[in-house]
Amino acid sequence: MLIARLAAAGAAIADLAACGGAPSAPAPASPAPLAPSGSPRPSTGAPGTATSAPAARPSPRPSVAAPAPTGAAITGRLAGTDWTYIPTSTRVVALTFDAGANADGVSSILATLRREGVPATFFLTGDFVREFPSAARAIAAAGFRIGDHTLTHPYLTKLSDAAVRQEILGGAQQITAVTGKNPAPLFRFPYGDADARTIAIANRAGYVPVRWTVDTLGWEGTAGHISAAVVVSRVLAAARPGEIVLMHVGSNPDDHTTFDADALPQVISGLRARGYSFVTLDALTG
Repeated sequence: MLIARLAAAGAAIADLAACGGAPSAPAPASPAPLAPSGSPRPSTGAPGTATSAPAARPSPRPSVAAPAPTGAAITGRLAGTDWTYIPTSTRVVALTFDAGANADGVSSILATLRREGVPATFFLTGDFVREFPSAARAIAAAGFRIGDHTLTHPYLTKLSDAAVRQEILGGAQQITAVTGKNPAPLFRFPYGDADARTIAIANRAGYVPVRWTVDTLGWEGTAGHISAAVVVSRVLAAARPGEIVLMHVGSNPDDHTTFDADALPQVISGLRARGYSFVTLDALTG
């Protein structure tokens, strides 16, 4: 979750690009695992466009020492893949939310999920839990599944092995310290920027990378010709067993729209009308 016009929008849009990459087409209906992702995909986490690196955040950031891996290395069927869907023939959908830029949509999203009785997975960055601790704790206190979205949301394929490991484990340490929840083994690459090397590093650290089936593009706001109706349409058009939906908890920094939060009730009702129920990403890793 914490995904494009980063260069034109400046540092604010770069922060909003807290997730992923350009929306990928739904994976084939076969439940066989997908091959690992290769080159970076454009988008903005909220997603982000992987065409230029986000500007450095101006605020000071405390140093976080990377802890030892919190679990055994990932091997077997879950290893070597940046997952874009849950392999299943059952009509289930995983709603996921990336948190990086701001927390403007958190209360609305949590209220909708509670009212509808829908589980979800939230990918948090270390920076997000440091800057918005109350929102991070509210997500954890509501019982939602939490995943790791790195410490500072960089392009991991541009970093050394040691730096990639630091981002993953340092993010996990910060998330655990603030929320009391261990995000392992769920991990999402910022901007969807992954390759075989970085996937292997995540696996060795005890994490399973999870991408998405569809990016709602709600983070693009009105400048991207997005609306709540467009968000709903994109999710329903990509509906398939095991669909992983990428949404964001923040608002667009220019127009302050929260289209993902606004569209969430219709996303839920639309999927239910098509016979889908909802799961967390534990359905993939468990």
